[in-house]
Amino acid sequence: MNDLSNRETPIAADEVWERETSAAEPPPDRSVGSKVWSCNEWDQLEEVIVGNPLNARFPTRDPSTQMAEFPDRQISEIPRGPFPQYVIDETEEDLNEFAATLESCGVKVRRPDTWPHEETFSTINWESHGYYNYCPRDVLLVIGDQIIETPNVIRSRSQETFSYRKLLMEYWKSGAKWISAPKPMLLDSLFEGFDPDKPTPRNDEPAFDAANVLRFGEDLIYLVSATGNEMGGRWLQSVLGDKYRIHYLKDVYYGSHIDSTLVALRPGLVLANPSRLNDDTLPDILKQWKVIYSPPMENTDRYDADYLVNCIGSDWIDMNCFSVSPDLVVVDHNQPTLIKTLEKEGLDVIPLKLRHSKLLGGGPHCVTLDVRRKGKLERYFD
Repeated sequence: MNDLSNRETPIAADEVWERETSAAEPPPDRSVGSKVWSCNEWDQLEEVIVGNPLNARFPTRDPSTQMAEFPDRQISEIPRGPFPQYVIDETEEDLNEFAATLESCGVKVRRPDTWPHEETFSTINWESHGYYNYCPRDVLLVIGDQIIETPNVIRSRSQETFSYRKLLMEYWKSGAKWISAPKPMLLDSLFEGFDPDKPTPRNDEPAFDAANVLRFGEDLIYLVSATGNEMGGRWLQSVLGDKYRIHYLKDVYYGSHIDSTLVALRPGLVLANPSRLNDDTLPDILKQWKVIYSPPMENTDRYDADYLVNCIGSDWIDMNCFSVSPDLVVVDHNQPTLIKTLEKEGLDVIPLKLRHSKLLGGGPHCVTLDVRRKGKLERYFD
């Protein structure tokens, strides 16, 4: 420690900063181009985070998990403990293959650290263990050169972004803007009195998952659901400012995230879930584009009854597509009719094997976070 005890003159704040940091790593050089840049769901992909299923487990039995994942069950009926080891092993095989495929397309692939999700953590109001790192899409939101840690609804996710901390530090040092939303208290009162058919956190504080947001350049569609209250959208609008417009999607689907309801494929083309949306209930801005409705999901009989009882995702998780470019999209290989539908629109398709997407609740879009894409920030709608 520097000996300043004999110094007679006051020390300026900038001199203290200089002394404290002179031997440490220099602060970020903001003049260097940020490694983070992604404005929409379709521009040419350059860098992506692919999830990690290791140590994955069901989120803790508590009111937040009940609302977000199992609103039709009593808390005592919610599955708990680690996911079966064969599920984790097979998912790791599938994600490794997915990562290798993306790398063969010239994409830089990053992975989160493995995290001890079996450990417990607490606030003064509740105690929880972790969940997983399978879905980076759920906890981090990239908008332009900003990467935002979102105020997730499930308590078990409260420390999930720590397993991305090394990557976040790297991105920040490259010049990215790194923001964390106000940490929600997630009190029991946030989840009280919800309708099991329309579960939504009360507007006591901002609470939402990153995957409640779909990006169309300067326009964002925000799903109000079990994993996102309207106050969360208002907080996001206040941070992004008037340059961005947030459009709320309400009263169409409450089960979780937006990316099994709407998929933005390229400028002018959207894939929609016909069980949740129709021409009348589409967000108004999307009525300016061509909307194709997904065919029914196929091969849903590949699961047995014991497997299905604990699944976090619905059959529609297989509609969850991920664009590598405006002409190339990753689709679950169990959906041949959906693949043909997209090919008719001029898209090339990479069929992806993701054996446990329904149990773990995440398809190709969920298990990725596009950190950098080519292209520029644009406004696509009047």
